[in-house]
Amino acid sequence: MTLEFAFKAFVVWLGILMLAIANGALREVVLIPELGKLPGLILSGILLSGVIIAVAYFTLPWIGRAPVASYAVIGMGWLCLTIIFEFTFGHIVQGKPWSQIFEPYMFRGGNIWPIVLLAAAVAPYAAARIRGWV
Repeated sequence: MTLEFAFKAFVVWLGILMLAIANGALREVVLIPELGKLPGLILSGILLSGVIIAVAYFTLPWIGRAPVASYAVIGMGWLCLTIIFEFTFGHIVQGKPWSQIFEPYMFRGGNIWPIVLLAAAVAPYAAARIRGWV
């Protein structure tokens, strides 16, 4: 994997991060008030998972073709960057206690955050597979 390839994958992740923040705003301002907490959280998680896979699909030609293992590395990178961001932003910036940060990882109250993380991890490979590249 070249440095340019890794840089492009990182730039795409930054775009996904911005879309995830927008999804969180949509969830808090529209989905939960209109649908309730349980359906709002579930729909938000489904939407974000779909967005991540769609972004991977549409940006993969820009990132470039690569061996199958490279798509797995990108997915694991996106997963790690997301978790690092969540922990850093939640604990250091927002001052949340660790128990509150770990709560979305437990499938409680309709939160399907682990599914979103799985989508981030498999999205590059899935997108390459859909494109017929692997």
